[in-house]
Amino acid sequence: MKSAVMLEDRGVLAVGGAEWRDFLQNLVSNDLDLLSRDKAIYAALLTPQGKYLFDFIMIERENGVLLDTDRNRLPDLLRRLMMYKLRADVTLEDESDQWQVAALLDPADGLSEAPGACSEQDGAILLNDPREPALGGRALIPAGTTLEDLGYETVDLARYEARRIALGVPASGGDLIIDKTLLMEADFERLNGVSFTKGCYIGQELTARTKHRGNVRRRLYPVSIDAEVDHGTEVTLEGKSVGEIRTVAGQRAIALLRIEDVERAAEEGLLMVAASHGVKVEKPGL
Repeated sequence: MKSAVMLEDRGVLAVGGAEWRDFLQNLVSNDLDLLSRDKAIYAALLTPQGKYLFDFIMIERENGVLLDTDRNRLPDLLRRLMMYKLRADVTLEDESDQWQVAALLDPADGLSEAPGACSEQDGAILLNDPREPALGGRALIPAGTTLEDLGYETVDLARYEARRIALGVPASGGDLIIDKTLLMEADFERLNGVSFTKGCYIGQELTARTKHRGNVRRRLYPVSIDAEVDHGTEVTLEGKSVGEIRTVAGQRAIALLRIEDVERAAEEGLLMVAASHGVKVEKPGL
C-alpha cells in the first residue's frame, strides 16, 4: 500500500471572486499564468522590502484558488490579504475545517511526472509537490475522508520531515523566518516559487536585484552532522561563525550558511563544525 501522512499544521485559505487571479498576480512571487486546474504552483507573499511573510501551494479550482499554507499563521495571511483587497471583487474564506492536507510519500496515481501536476480523484485533489519532485505528492482531502479511503497507509510525520530536510526544502517557521528570509537565500528559484518575468509584485524589486546582481551572501543548505544538534546551533569554520542550524531530523538538518565559506570549505577540504560535531554540506534535491 502507498504511504502518506496527514499534515496537521497545514490549513487551507480559499480565494475567489471575479478578480481573484489579477488580485493575487499583483501580490505573490510566482506567475499565476502558470497556474491551472491541471497544475499547482508554489509562491510566497513578501514585505515591500522583499522579506518573507508567508508561503503556500496554490491549487486552482472552479471560480478560485486554494492556498495550502501554515495553519497557525493563516489568520495573519487572511488579514494581510484583506488589507490589500480594498474594493477588488475578491472573496477570502478560511476553509481549513473543510479540507485536510496530506503529504504523499509515493507518486499519486494518474498524474504526469511534472512538478505541480494536479487532478481531482474521488473528491480529493491530488498533485505532485511543485517544489521538488523527489519530495512526493500532496493531497487536499475533504473533511471526514481518511487516507485509507484513498488507498494510502498512514505513516509517521518523521518520515516526511526526514525526506524534506534531506532534499533541502525549507518550511515556514523553522527555516523561513518572518521578515528576515530573502527568497534567493531560501532557494526559491530551484523550488519553482519565484518568477523573474511576470512583472511587479510586492517585494519584487529587491528579489530581482539580489538575483541579477549576484549579491546573495547566505543560503539554506541541506547538511549532515556527525551527531544530532539543536535548532539554532552555531556553525563555525576555523573558529569563525558562518551560519546556524535550522530544522533538524536526526543527523540531517537545514542550515543557513555563508556561500563563500561553503565554497572555501569545499575547495580547501576544511570541516565546518556545529557543537563540536562535523558538518557536511550536501547538494539540494536529488
